[in-house]
Amino acid sequence: MDSREVFCPNPACPASGQCEQGTIRVHGQKTLRYRCTVCGRTFTPSRGTALYRLHCPLPMFVQVVTLLAYGCPPAAIVAAFGLDARTVAAWQQRAGAHGERVQQALVEQPHALTHVQADEVRIKRQGGIVWLAMALAVNSRLWLGAVVRVQRDGALAAALAHLVRRCCVAGEQLVWSVDGWTPYVRAVQYIFRDPQPTGRRGRPRLRRWPKLALAQVIKHTTKRRRLVGITRRVVFGSAEQVAACFGAGVITTAWMERLNGTFRARLCALVRRGRAVARQTATLHGAAYLTGTVYNFCTPHGTLSFQAHRPTTPAMAAGLTDHCWSPQELLGWRVPPPRWQPTRHRGRRSKREHALIARWCA
Repeated sequence: MDSREVFCPNPACPASGQCEQGTIRVHGQKTLRYRCTVCGRTFTPSRGTALYRLHCPLPMFVQVVTLLAYGCPPAAIVAAFGLDARTVAAWQQRAGAHGERVQQALVEQPHALTHVQADEVRIKRQGGIVWLAMALAVNSRLWLGAVVRVQRDGALAAALAHLVRRCCVAGEQLVWSVDGWTPYVRAVQYIFRDPQPTGRRGRPRLRRWPKLALAQVIKHTTKRRRLVGITRRVVFGSAEQVAACFGAGVITTAWMERLNGTFRARLCALVRRGRAVARQTATLHGAAYLTGTVYNFCTPHGTLSFQAHRPTTPAMAAGLTDHCWSPQELLGWRVPPPRWQPTRHRGRRSKREHALIARWCA
């Protein structure tokens, strides 16, 4: 057991999430437990992963989750492995929740995105309709995340814009490519703003990023959804900046449409004409994050592999990892807890608190 790359998972510990600090000791070789010398807590190597307190054989769990992530119907898994349908659904939710934590820890961090495409997918749900909005970084083909809402309104566009803002560097060049849905324009203009200090009292004025641009592809159809024309326009921003993202081509959302096709092939509820429906919004949310994280870290992309002359995943192209992960490696990746922050209280801090702040918050 190597304790050099292990960190304390206790959020209340000053050394939480920090590796190679010499604070982790082996507590038991047979029981596979570590102990933190700072807080005194003991923990297992699987703490913070999808394998924590897993009461089933590990190979079976990995196989079932892999089949779910690549589009195998749950009914086929129930028939092949002899499992209960509720067990398969619970494993999918466990893996999806872990995938969302991995996405927040690695993808939802400041990156140079340059070009982002977004779109929504209409999904049948038992008793109604839900909408799944997703965003994609075009340069690396990195899936940035998903938002599930019951209504297709401005709140859906704003939630997706907030997600994209967490993934990009503030003030850097960013071009949005979306369809003709109007709420995207207001959401992007409103969210991608920063305060401009003036030296005066009061709240400063919020100013839109100077290198932000948004382009739309508006499809004109008849009442029977027959395409009769396409309008491409730059809503705001520099036309030269938008043209530089597309090169010699025209404004398009082709990469996002291709990602939608991948998700439709791997999620039964996204099939246009089928009998599979999502029963709950939380189930769809977890399944989307399981599919998206497997796409980011475990699936080599054809265009990226052709450019790099080796199997390359979107996470490798974005610089998040140096190799293609296996599904078991993704499920077993330990998500670090939030960095420890000293508690605020009245009065002066003690010498021990000052020592902890100087040691772990430097």
